[in-house]
Amino acid sequence: MDWSTDILGMDFQSRVLDAEGPDGVLRRATLVRYRPESMTQEARETHGALLFLHGWSDYFFNVELARFWARNGYEFYALDMHNHGRSLIYGSHGGYVANLGDYDAEISRAIEVIRSDSPAHRRDNLAMMGHSTGGLIAALWTSKHAGQVQHLILNSPWLEMHGNSIVRRAAQVMVGPLAKLRPEMVLRLPERGFYFRSISNTAEGEWPLDEKYRPPLAFPVRAGWLRAVLAGHSQVARGLDLDIPVLVLTSAASANGMVWQESMRRSDAVLDVGIIALRAMALGRSVTLERVDGGLHDVFLSAPNVRADAYARLSRWIRGYMEDGLPQERQEGDA
Repeated sequence: MDWSTDILGMDFQSRVLDAEGPDGVLRRATLVRYRPESMTQEARETHGALLFLHGWSDYFFNVELARFWARNGYEFYALDMHNHGRSLIYGSHGGYVANLGDYDAEISRAIEVIRSDSPAHRRDNLAMMGHSTGGLIAALWTSKHAGQVQHLILNSPWLEMHGNSIVRRAAQVMVGPLAKLRPEMVLRLPERGFYFRSISNTAEGEWPLDEKYRPPLAFPVRAGWLRAVLAGHSQVARGLDLDIPVLVLTSAASANGMVWQESMRRSDAVLDVGIIALRAMALGRSVTLERVDGGLHDVFLSAPNVRADAYARLSRWIRGYMEDGLPQERQEGDA
């Protein structure tokens, strides 16, 4: 299927991807690319490409992030995974998946398209970036597909439940039998829209969100989905042994509670950043942790001065790890 103009405007194109998983189910995802008309062929022939994976109940909309990667010499792509965002199908359970491995086929298909879309000299230089649940999915996919990704960047990845592994194991004991019998049953959990409130320009934030793609209260939590996420957390806790450079960015603080607090405008209102920082060390042999003061759950949606700090930290890591391995003549030509 051909590329067409995306909902984000003329500089973005998207195309539908159909991928069949090992279970024989055909799932539909949507691949988005940033390809500004002003970008010359010479500008495109730089370092490589980056694939971004969104979080749960989310979709790709951060045009600033795409432009950042383009300025740093990487063609930017984002995947709206099945049952999310642009890939939502009427009547389906938004965000539902029974096994995080069900995303593997569409990620692999996206990478095939990216490689065929890229100049030959860059097809083996691919980075992956994931946010929240997308960060967990990216880490698990990378661990199963050695050599496919050269660098991994995780933005507040959901690597563990709040608290510690004891909480996770208790949740698995409670959810497991229910997920086996009624995997699509909705769990009656407290509904909090605090993160949406902190980023949406209809509330406390500055970002224009399409509520058709990103509902304020997120999708219903279903038993099978929660079991799948907990299983992913268990894999991370056992260690993924990634042999590529990994960058993990989180907020410096978490904010929890059942009522809105002003601190939620400058902290992670979704995850326990302390346990995420601990679990990050189980990802692989070369892990860099950056904790961003004032960061939101997505540090690149934080207040302008905070995300400027996050981008500066990311830029420093790019120079140290992603550019360090480039041929010398390529680095000099990009200066």
